[in-house]
Formats: sequence, C-alpha cells, structure tokens
Amino acid sequence: MPEPQTASRHVLDQIDALPASDRPLVICDVDEVILHLISHLERYLTANDLIFLRHSYKFHGNIARKGDETPLSNDDVRRHLVRFFDEESHRQEMVAGADSGLARISESHEVLLLTNLPGAHNKPIRETLLAGFGITYPVLTNSGPKGGAVAALSAGRPAPVVFIDDSPTNHTSVHASLPSATLIQFIADDRFRANVTPEPHIDLLTGNWDETASFIAATLQEA
Repeated sequence: MPEPQTASRHVLDQIDALPASDRPLVICDVDEVILHLISHLERYLTANDLIFLRHSYKFHGNIARKGDETPLSNDDVRRHLVRFFDEESHRQEMVAGADSGLARISESHEVLLLTNLPGAHNKPIRETLLAGFGITYPVLTNSGPKGGAVAALSAGRPAPVVFIDDSPTNHTSVHASLPSATLIQFIADDRFRANVTPEPHIDLLTGNWDETASFIAATLQEA
C-alpha cells in the first residue's frame, strides 16, 4: 500500500486562502467527472493521427499512432496532454447532471473542486467554463496523486470526507493518506468505466450524478 502523502506548498497556500468552515466536505475532481475528457481527447487524438490502443483507464502506454501499436513514450504522452488542455480545455462539455447533482450535494456539504490541470494559465479558463454551467465552487489545482491535498483539506471537518475522482491512482493515494474518506470513482465514459474493476477501498463506481448525490446523502445520514 502506498505511503501517506503530504500536501505541496502550492496546495497548502490555496487551502489557506479558503474561508474557514466546519461543514461536511465533498472534494470533487473535474475531468471526466464534471467535464467530459475522454470524448474530447479522442477527437484531439484523431486530429493528430493518434488512437487509444484500448478502452483501459490509463494514458501512458495506451496512446499510439494510427496503424502502429507501439505506445508513445511517456514524454510524448505528457506533451500531447499539455497541448490538449492548452487547445481544448475551453471547449469541454459538461457531464449530464453534474450541475444539478452538485447543487443537491451542496445543500448539505461544502463542495471543493480539486483538479490536476496542466498549466497554471488554464485555471481561469477552467473556472470561466465551469461558471458558464452554473458551477462556481472553489477550484484548487494539484499536481500528482491527490492524497496529501485531500488529507490537508479534511482537517477540522466531520468524517467522512467524500472524495470523487475518476483516477484509480488518486483513489489509492487518498485511501493511504485519509483511510476514513468515502471514495466514489466516477467515470462518465461508459466504455472506460466498463473496463474498470474497482479496488476494495472504492465505495461506489458510477457515471451517474443522481446516483452520486443519493449515495452521498445516505452517507451523511449514516455518519
């Protein structure tokens, strides 16, 4: 099991800027949870003569040139992901029900958005896009596994803190750093979600915001 992590100074500075609160907390990812990622990334890949090799939930080792099953190097994948966000992040469409689901959750919980967004210059673009969908919760940016950030955000909050994210790596990190967290693995794309076998620490695997909001309401009643 991975070791617990600590939050970076960059994340801690963002946390320090938040208003103090003791409300129950939901920490939610953005890509493939609130905003579609896979469908937009597939269009980007097609335009650049690239493909996913399989509907497997990873990028590194899973992107190749059309007609060639040799995966791109990790550096090339990172370069394309940075370029994708620079060129396409302002076009991402909202996952159905994300606005109403989060609004329902926010009646009983504070909602914070924690995203691994390449390029600090893309944060205001993302905030503007989300606001256009009526989603105005604070956005915090992180780099790498999210366990340290989630543990730091949870300080002073009633248990359980709820963490919503598509990435199995982030869920494993949060489970190591904050074992009491309720973990919801949300993957909007049906094909990619169907190929995920959730780890034992995952409390819910879903791609539906109504189900997510109902599940979170139930966890509050049980707390």
